[in-house]
Amino acid sequence: MTSDVSLSVGDSAPAYLIVDTESIPDGKLLAMVKYPGQGLTPELAVAKAQEEARALSPTGSDFLPVTFQLPIAACVVRVAEDLGLQAITCLDAPYFRPRKIVEQFWSGIAAYRNRYRDRIRLVTFNGRGFDLPLLELAAFRYGIGLGDYFAASRRRFDGWHLDLMDWLTNFGACRLVGGLNLLSKLLGKPGKMAIQGDQVYRLYQNGKVQEINDYCMFDTLDTYFVFLRSRVLAGELSLEAEQSAVLRAQQWLREKSAELPALAEYLANWGDWQPWP
Repeated sequence: MTSDVSLSVGDSAPAYLIVDTESIPDGKLLAMVKYPGQGLTPELAVAKAQEEARALSPTGSDFLPVTFQLPIAACVVRVAEDLGLQAITCLDAPYFRPRKIVEQFWSGIAAYRNRYRDRIRLVTFNGRGFDLPLLELAAFRYGIGLGDYFAASRRRFDGWHLDLMDWLTNFGACRLVGGLNLLSKLLGKPGKMAIQGDQVYRLYQNGKVQEINDYCMFDTLDTYFVFLRSRVLAGELSLEAEQSAVLRAQQWLREKSAELPALAEYLANWGDWQPWP
């Protein structure tokens, strides 16, 4: 699998790039900004910040703000005009280095925008709230120019980026408790399996970067199936056409699993859509 989205353009024109990311706290930045002069190592700074976050969170979450996060996984699923899957790319595989991930993501976005302009759309789940700010702030860190992206991305309601959480909550008018996991399981898709988001930092500390990127890939695929259903809601796709696309995607993933063995876990947890009551 190529590690650069700009190199994966096939004969059939792509129409959508579905993106998800995973991140870890930046201990060095936390020590500099939150705890200056305390002599904390990056690891101790993260531990202290997480303890403070748990104390302030009504749910006991220790997740830190996006401003203190570094991307360690970014997965892109390319989708054709007929909504069929075309490619899955985990950036900078198998090394998954933050700077390379960020450079490859933005060079790929620039290449797609240059070639397809408004014929291609970016799709995320909570991308406005987390994934895109994460990657934008990383571009700030590394000094990467994003002129065309910023010109096209700051229109919330009709821009080239479709944030499914934003769209499904009427642009923040309600809370979507359960998030992507809930929506995926409503569709019979795997949703969360062995790994949860709050385990990513510990996995990273234990050198499990491939497992983190597999988890990111699973979330990106879940986002794809939620996206398909959203097009039914939007009146752009019939339910019959959506179900046909789902079956084609399942077969495509089976064939792709020879190249990406982690897909076997996703397929093993696959379920058919069976609404109730």
